[in-house]
Amino acid sequence: MQEQQLEDEDSLVEYGFRRVIITITAVLCALLEIVDTTIVNVALNDMKGSLGATLTDVAWVITAYAIANVIVIPMTSWLSKQFGRRNYFATSIIIFTVSSFLCGNATNIWELVAFRFIQGLGGGALLVTAQTIITESYPMAKRGMAQAIYGMGVIVGPTLGPPLGGYIVDNYSWPYIFYINIPLGIIATFLTIMYVRSPKYGEKLKASQVDWWGIVLLATFIGSLQFVLEHGQQDDWFDNSLILTLSITSFFGLILFIWRELVYENPIVNLRVLRDSNLRVGTIMTFILGFGLYGSTFIIPIYTQSVLGFTATDAGLLLIPSSITTGIMMPIIGKLIQKGVPQKYLVTAGFSIFFIYSVWMYLEMTPDTGVEHFFWPLVVRGIGLGLLFVPITTLSLSTLTGKDIGDGAAFTGMTRQLGGSFGIAIITTMISRWGQQHRVDLIPNLDPTKFNVQQRIQSLQHMFMGKGFSVNESLNKAYELLDLSVTKQAVVLSYMDIFLYLGILFLLCVPFVLLIKKGAGKVDMSAVH
Repeated sequence: MQEQQLEDEDSLVEYGFRRVIITITAVLCALLEIVDTTIVNVALNDMKGSLGATLTDVAWVITAYAIANVIVIPMTSWLSKQFGRRNYFATSIIIFTVSSFLCGNATNIWELVAFRFIQGLGGGALLVTAQTIITESYPMAKRGMAQAIYGMGVIVGPTLGPPLGGYIVDNYSWPYIFYINIPLGIIATFLTIMYVRSPKYGEKLKASQVDWWGIVLLATFIGSLQFVLEHGQQDDWFDNSLILTLSITSFFGLILFIWRELVYENPIVNLRVLRDSNLRVGTIMTFILGFGLYGSTFIIPIYTQSVLGFTATDAGLLLIPSSITTGIMMPIIGKLIQKGVPQKYLVTAGFSIFFIYSVWMYLEMTPDTGVEHFFWPLVVRGIGLGLLFVPITTLSLSTLTGKDIGDGAAFTGMTRQLGGSFGIAIITTMISRWGQQHRVDLIPNLDPTKFNVQQRIQSLQHMFMGKGFSVNESLNKAYELLDLSVTKQAVVLSYMDIFLYLGILFLLCVPFVLLIKKGAGKVDMSAVH
């Protein structure tokens, strides 16, 4: 039976032109999905104006997509088996493409939010399924390289979104960030139907055997958690009754979901696969990778725009060197894995380099930091991400066999997304809270009895008087400018703290790498579903 399964899986290996086309199709779909998670960030202001929405309303454009995304990812393995991978993949691309058109044509904010949710349901399937299709199209000896090619899309995607979105919004209008998906989606659908093949899965479940309660509990637990993470800071966390209610709902939803999946004969998510120690450790590392990847991708554009006054396009372009470095690193890492370099060493190096990047950013941050100060730290970030993504993915799945590998891949995909959501939520909260604390700490330094403070106020007052303001007006403006300066310093200090703690988090991951079993890393990825 096992020999037959391996034979079926080997039959999916492609060569020559077919493999090139399948690889391009899968990477294109992964890029479409990931770029769409970040491309809307720079267009929210334009959406708010043209749709007559509030900032709270327009934030749902991101939240709806993220919730749908993270609900469908753990179900992808099961859905592929039910409908056949090619059919499921092609249908997901069609859903994603059609909903992109509908998003661009939305006439009010809640229409857009509804279509974004549908787009997220289609998009969530693209990531894990694209990884599986690429992996199975390559022979066993080249699967490290296959992971590297897939990883280029996953790592580069989040940083392509902001500059691309900024360019489209500055030169056209926000609906075009959705319309660009349509031709690419049509091409990807056509190529999928023509070239992608499905493995034989055996008998499908009857409707009565489907784990409907598992689906409901998963959606309740993940959906509530994602909402809490997206809206917690702006709604003042547990002081808000809705956030508190959804937090309790998410907690009990998780408990019931775990119980249901462990006792049901045909679970929607196979939790028993977490008995594998390497997957457990890999899941933690993937979560932290998501935290660092999405967190640092989020924090840099926000800092450069709010503190340094960059445009949306310039802030997005700043991340390009990091993306290019990661893209260059991916095939190199794939080759190293093929040559037998232990992933344990690569992951340790990746976490250590990310620590160096974080401390470097901590040291570089001032209210006057320029583009030239960011370039080399971001190149170092690109090297660190390159060293982390492929080795962590292969290590996580290295001691799994058969169909368990597919369930493991779904876990790593879900935890990477959740890691990003936790990262953004925690970073947003810390910037706000620490910024307030630093301001409180800095205010006593503005003692009007101190000579240097008096000198500063007088020089600012004379500057405003030179511009034609009266003595009293100039004094008030001097105090306002000094207050703004203190606030800016407080914000910079809070960003410095974020980078320092991010660095410490990555350094603390190194001992987890040592928990990986000896000899792990030669992953048989043939059964990823």
